[in-house]
Amino acid sequence: MANASNAQQPKVQVAPAAGSSVASTGATIIENGVVAKIAGIAAREVPGVYALGGGAARAVGAIRDALNSTDLTQGVSVEVGDTQVAVDVTIVAEYPVSLQKVADDVRAAISVAMSEFVGKQAVEVNVTINDVHIPADDDDASDDALATDAGAETRVL
Repeated sequence: MANASNAQQPKVQVAPAAGSSVASTGATIIENGVVAKIAGIAAREVPGVYALGGGAARAVGAIRDALNSTDLTQGVSVEVGDTQVAVDVTIVAEYPVSLQKVADDVRAAISVAMSEFVGKQAVEVNVTINDVHIPADDDDASDDALATDAGAETRVL
């Protein structure tokens, strides 16, 4: 297309090549809450993880879920340094899974997420498994409530 106005066209700026050094100013600060959220998302995506957090945290989490305000940092605490991150995560595992395999998979997922998304090395990822979720437990609890309401005998008074 011809330049109809005879005005000089601006020069196109080209981004520097990947290997070249570019002078930059300023710093990038990633808050602890952001790192904890990324770790929480990574842990939740691991097969065999039912939920994150201890009993009280899960109770509060259930209320938040009902209000469509899920806390993705639930059960996760982090320490962030200049180049490294330490993560502590508490999980509830599904039954029947190998607890060691789930813990190893959570460690690997969080380490990869810290490296890829945060740009820092995860030097320590501590996994605490504080409960095992048995899918039948949820069904049995509602069945027991129905049986008690129907006048069935109970073993405990």
